[in-house]
Amino acid sequence: MLEPIEDNYDIEDADPYMDGDQEECGSSPDANGMYEHFRFVADKGQQLLRVDKFLVDHMQKASRNRIQQAAEAGCILVNGKPVKSNYRVKPDDVITIVMDRPRYEFEVVAEDIPLDIVYEDDYVLVVNKPAGLVVHPGHGNYSGTLVNALAWHFRNNPDYDSNDPRMGLVHRIDKDTSGLLVVAKTPDAKTHLGRQFFNKTTKREYVAVVWGTPSPAEGTVRSNIGRDLRDRLRMAVFPEGGEVGKHAVTHYEVMERLGYVSAVKCVLETGRTHQIRVHMMHMGHPLFNDARYGGDEILRGTTSAKYRQFVKNCFDVCPRQALHARTLGFVHPVTGEEMFFSCPVPPDMSAMIERWRKAAFE
Repeated sequence: MLEPIEDNYDIEDADPYMDGDQEECGSSPDANGMYEHFRFVADKGQQLLRVDKFLVDHMQKASRNRIQQAAEAGCILVNGKPVKSNYRVKPDDVITIVMDRPRYEFEVVAEDIPLDIVYEDDYVLVVNKPAGLVVHPGHGNYSGTLVNALAWHFRNNPDYDSNDPRMGLVHRIDKDTSGLLVVAKTPDAKTHLGRQFFNKTTKREYVAVVWGTPSPAEGTVRSNIGRDLRDRLRMAVFPEGGEVGKHAVTHYEVMERLGYVSAVKCVLETGRTHQIRVHMMHMGHPLFNDARYGGDEILRGTTSAKYRQFVKNCFDVCPRQALHARTLGFVHPVTGEEMFFSCPVPPDMSAMIERWRKAAFE
């Protein structure tokens, strides 16, 4: 199963709902194209109990928050009908959890995939992940991931088990985001590092290229972020302090104006799924070439054929959302030393930025 990672970490496009270890219940989709993953039948003596609490009591590794997200997405059924998380389970109710793909159990297989290792000792490893590399095996990506590459790198280390969730990746970044990640080589190191992410004491700085120029040029975006109620592949902004989503804070600063786009520094105080991408879109400045959040269209500039071709060429040069995790800082889990790492913007983003620098459309 996918390793559960705290919701305040950066999260890859993994199963957003829950991690459990029950038997797979169904391998064929229903009429709505959904697959049954779990099934529970309430006892005849079942007392009235919220369905989210019922499922927390009956599933391993499933948090109440993830169960509530599943209910919001229409993935929890009682007697065949979707219910909200406050539905009260009654005797003989049949509770099922459905998803849009069949369940897949996997074991991490070591694969000889090159790694750009920035730092390594007996306890931690820091790697610079290229854009396009999925971090963790999951739906549609059961091989060719960073975790498979780490399994190969550690293949001769008898103390490292790639299938043991007590060690390995401490946080994640999206497939098409490049940049720094820290890996724990021991359970104690992962616990120590995980606590730092939870307590928001790590230092994480990103470089993004966005459409337009944010105003003011420096500021903070505060909101809740949760699963988009209309599209489960997207995240969305919700009112800060409300019941939907989780608290998210992004500090930003315009580094360079590049005509119709800008290079922006983003510092994460929290690390929700797609946080920078969602916050920039919410401000009206989607990341350049971010297909999921509308940045792969021409959102600023002229209507001339020359300009349209220029932007298309820039899309081709940087064929992914323009986002790079440039710096990462944390306290070493054993020595207590403050560690700080930085890696330059990769060639695809830097080449695209240079094209905008040389352009003269204003």
